[in-house]
Amino acid sequence: MRSIWNGSISFGLVTIPVKTYSATDRTSSVSFVRIHEKDGAQIQYRKICELDGEEVPNEEVGKGYQAPGDDTIVPITDDDLSRLPMPTAKTLSILSFTDPDQIDPLQMDKAYYLGPNGAAAAKPYALLREALEDHRKVAIGKVAMRGRESLAMLRAHDGALVMHTLLWPDQVRPVTGVAPEDVELRENELTLAETLMDSLGELDPAELHDDYREAVEELVTAKLEGEPVAPAASGTSGAQVIDLTAALEKSVRAARGRETGAESGSASVTPLRGRKTAKKATGKKTAAAAAPKATGGRAKGTSAAKKATAAGTSTTTPKKATSQKTTSKSAAKKTTAKTATPKKTAAKKTSKKSSA
Repeated sequence: MRSIWNGSISFGLVTIPVKTYSATDRTSSVSFVRIHEKDGAQIQYRKICELDGEEVPNEEVGKGYQAPGDDTIVPITDDDLSRLPMPTAKTLSILSFTDPDQIDPLQMDKAYYLGPNGAAAAKPYALLREALEDHRKVAIGKVAMRGRESLAMLRAHDGALVMHTLLWPDQVRPVTGVAPEDVELRENELTLAETLMDSLGELDPAELHDDYREAVEELVTAKLEGEPVAPAASGTSGAQVIDLTAALEKSVRAARGRETGAESGSASVTPLRGRKTAKKATGKKTAAAAAPKATGGRAKGTSAAKKATAAGTSTTTPKKATSQKTTSKSAAKKTTAKTATPKKTAAKKTSKKSSA
């Protein structure tokens, strides 16, 4: 990692030489170049002088200051800036220590890693880092970087010191006219919202990635290989009128379902069945439904038998008697069926002779 600025931290009478490294990398984000659609050539940006209309080389480009509401531009040179009384030049002067929640996140600008510059800076560097961690404080000071003075916040993070440049308080715009007023909220809506917050759980930074960048990279790869570009999935857009309570309840159920799936480690998928399979399943369901009834009948008979036994009567004799009656009835039906068949046959023969 290359150092972009060398300076020092002024901590009372202690001076800590440090090197500054950029803590963020925005080169991984998606960026496009402008091209001429007719021939695909890239469009160049040139510095043109408004007075003579000619291109100005970089070595002739300087600084100027234009006051708000004034058309006059005053030339400013690096020599002019070097003469300004700037006590924070090359030094981060710590003014006070405060709680982290006292800093408005809207003031956060850019982040830098600070590392000790030289072996002699290692001990005071570690001392300040440990003091910030143990006391749970952040340091507030001023620093001059790249030709301007800024507020800065210093904090301990992952074994190192991190400096955040802060916007000045007058650079943060007021929130007047942004938030709605006189909105009534019911108690159950607040409860559901808090339940949803608890159900979503903690965030794993390792799972965060730029889906848009990946989609752009796939698009570019497909164009280079001459493959057709898959259309994006259509989604709903625009504001929708919803039942807030119902939406919160559904969101809570979905969040809890994700938690259950994550704990089990795998998700079960129920396949869709065809009509034939559905009929078979219906038959099985009917048989399964009938089984509990039969079981329930047996259970009732068993309980009746137990009651009879408890009363001192025998349940074996009635069962035998019932089976004997059933057998005699079925035998009688068979005999009747046999005798009825010859009579019908004889009747048919007699009708045939009479017709002859």
